[in-house]
Amino acid sequence: MCQVEEDYRGQMERAAAPRLCFKDFFIHKFKAVLGKNRIIFPGEKVLLAVSGGPSSCSMLRQVQEGLSQKANKKLRFVPGVAFIDEGAAIGQSVEERQRTVAELQAVFQATGFPFYILPLEQVLDLPASVVATNPSPSEQPASAYKAAVHHFVETDGSNFPRPQEPKKTLLPRVQESHTLMLQQLLGSVKTLTAREELLNTLRQHLLVHTARTEGYSKLMLGDSCTRLAVKLLTSISLGRGAQLAQDTGFSDSRYGDIILVRPMRDYSAKEVAYYNHLFTVPYVVIPSVDTKTVDKASIQRLTESFVTKLQTDFPSTVSTIYRTSEKLQTACRKRSGADGCDRCLLCLCSLDTAVEEASAFQATLISDQLSGSKCLRGSAAETPRPGRPESPPPTAQCCSSAEGRGCGRAGSDGGCCSSAKLPETTRLKSLLCYSCALTVRDMSTVNHLPQYILSEAQRRQRRSQMREEISDFLLEDGDEGN
Repeated sequence: MCQVEEDYRGQMERAAAPRLCFKDFFIHKFKAVLGKNRIIFPGEKVLLAVSGGPSSCSMLRQVQEGLSQKANKKLRFVPGVAFIDEGAAIGQSVEERQRTVAELQAVFQATGFPFYILPLEQVLDLPASVVATNPSPSEQPASAYKAAVHHFVETDGSNFPRPQEPKKTLLPRVQESHTLMLQQLLGSVKTLTAREELLNTLRQHLLVHTARTEGYSKLMLGDSCTRLAVKLLTSISLGRGAQLAQDTGFSDSRYGDIILVRPMRDYSAKEVAYYNHLFTVPYVVIPSVDTKTVDKASIQRLTESFVTKLQTDFPSTVSTIYRTSEKLQTACRKRSGADGCDRCLLCLCSLDTAVEEASAFQATLISDQLSGSKCLRGSAAETPRPGRPESPPPTAQCCSSAEGRGCGRAGSDGGCCSSAKLPETTRLKSLLCYSCALTVRDMSTVNHLPQYILSEAQRRQRRSQMREEISDFLLEDGDEGN
């Protein structure tokens, strides 16, 4: 790691030279991974997603060190910090959530960066554009980065925006009805595995929406090497093999205009723990949905236990898995259409369900259909449960029926507002990738999903139906020249 001849064992807290060498090495690796990939241009606004854990708080310290006046090679982007309060997901009281926010607020204010406190309940009010594919910026040539750096050096960064003064922001007031709706959504998920996947999806949607509304073009995540090694094996177990390159790579452009970057992917959890201990990096221990659960409670928890225990006996386990993830690439990189129908409704990755009939996926699909038909026959005579909310009647004119007549009324064929057109689980699966379909299958009902997801599902279904109706009049790609 360095050229210092002292023995590191037991002396890292006493010897000054190893401490400084380790710090220089740690900071250099962070700057090197950003300079090697050349994704973040000078003057760009970058939103740091800080969960309060050791890895994300260490990332925050690296950015703070890189922007300080005494830094050897200063970072050239404009940072902001975002924290998502997930206290409602684990049943914390308002006082406990306020206490956690106050601790993190002190950490954020010390950096001088603008920060945003986001209750997870805000995900219920997101617009449908969050799950719609936005056009990605045009790819710039390799010389564009050098030209941007040269311009930044010449102007001494005077033309670029500066971080704003942080405002005193406590936990925004959250309506109790929103908290109950979020708890109903998570309570409708039967397994902890699916609940963690759904939480991760909603968390990313809220971060991407915040980055768009606040003018950030990059979203920086604090996933460490150990975390990504666990995530890689977990994703394979959950059927996300086609999305591994995006889930574990340095950059992820699935959202188009917002690019996710993972600069901490070269650090192991042990390195992060040493750095935080030696240089007193503050972080907050926040419980999650899998806190104090057994190893077999979920696939994520079991995989984490397996990797960490194997790492204890075989120290190269995490690095071997991580190096494998570096070699992964997406097989098909075609651009999505204007309607985004070739993207998953939840994770926005390319759909991996368009496979041949003689495949394992089709066999699994047929098995699910047969099982579903038996369940439908068994529950056909059931009466509706008391207390279940009925779908509200349409209040505005519908676009899919002539002048809105008969839309949603009993006895009509049904428009987009009728109960027959609601995105039931079986209809929703056609808009999802294989892994997200498994998550939705573990939900007792999809009616508790946020409205922006249901609205986008209805929009895609209407466009797909419209495309089928006019398919005889559409030109194929190969017919344009004829």
